Amino acid sequence: MENSHIKNLSGLLLATIFISTSGVLGRYIALPTEIIIWFRSSLAMVFLYVFCRYKKIDLSIKSSKDYLPFFISGVLMAVHWITYFYALKLSNVALGVLSLYTFPIIITLLEPLFLKVKFDPIYILFGLMVLTGLYILTPDFTIESSQVRGILFGIFSAFCYAIRILILKQHVAKYNGSMLMFYQTVIITILLLPTLFFMDLSGLESQLPFLLMLAFITTAVGHSLMLHSLKFFSASTASIISSLQPIFGIILAMFFLKEIPTWNTFWGGSLILLTVVIESFRSKK
Repeated sequence: MENSHIKNLSGLLLATIFISTSGVLGRYIALPTEIIIWFRSSLAMVFLYVFCRYKKIDLSIKSSKDYLPFFISGVLMAVHWITYFYALKLSNVALGVLSLYTFPIIITLLEPLFLKVKFDPIYILFGLMVLTGLYILTPDFTIESSQVRGILFGIFSAFCYAIRILILKQHVAKYNGSMLMFYQTVIITILLLPTLFFMDLSGLESQLPFLLMLAFITTAVGHSLMLHSLKFFSASTASIISSLQPIFGIILAMFFLKEIPTWNTFWGGSLILLTVVIESFRSKK
């Protein structure tokens, strides 16, 4: 039993490392956001299809009642990816990933509405702590500031991601993680296909290696492992344990993009991460 838990926890931590590469890649790739997301999803779709066939993973949807949750979660994933990459490009990796990482607290606040769990009043305190952290992160709160707009995009991205996780947990967590991610990439690929006809594709050839990394490492492998972990952890616990993602993302940005966090980023981010670490210990008990 202990070995099984360690194995599941290791898979969740590996997923966190892989997903954390999205910040650096999203900011580095010099293409329009919607084009990046289309290639990310379409290439990941191919990787996932080949993997599912190789592993003989059943790709059939068992019940007609599951079609709507599949579709809605795919749409939410598309909006989450697009708004997150806008957050990265408008601000920087540190602000983008830290504002996105409000999603564990959003999940804990919304989980009683989706799942049969009792609301804990302490989540109100956690919510206030996260808001304080975001206030510290924000340089000057004016909508003209690209950093402020980046943070707002990041928070909206977090909201979409939280709703997606809760819908998957509530309705379709019984399916294989790679199978779920395959269908989500199919939906995103179809939804964003029109962008190829009216957006700038210049420079695509030079950016292709980084798009392949984003599709395979970050998306196909990282998100499949994350969805797989929902079979063994609650939505809140899985999200909170993966709170190392901002730290990994900021470290990668320091090495590859030379983005050094400000003191405001350090203190505001620490408060946000402290909140999720406290909840991690609470959920363990």
